[in-house]
Amino acid sequence: MVVVLAFLVLLVVVVVVTAPLRRRDGERPPEHHAERVADLEAAREAKYHEIRDAELDLRTGKLQERDFDELNTSLRAEALAILTKLEAARAEGAEEATTRGA
Repeated sequence: MVVVLAFLVLLVVVVVVTAPLRRRDGERPPEHHAERVADLEAAREAKYHEIRDAELDLRTGKLQERDFDELNTSLRAEALAILTKLEAARAEGAEEATTRGA
């Protein structure tokens, strides 16, 4: 009897502990999306700051025009990638909210 009870307790523990691992990608908790959006917004602001710094460096003569052009192209491409990810994360969160509300 004790062995059966121990086995049942162990089974419950395994089910509870492995529940997050068995969750499908679409079933992430809402907090995950909020954190992801917040991280992407912070990355966006950091990238905007880098762009402004590069523009200031150009105006103050710390960067030459051709160096600025290369850096600016790279920074803006990175910013665009972040914006694309941010838009996708927001759309995914809105879609999940709609699905849960229905």
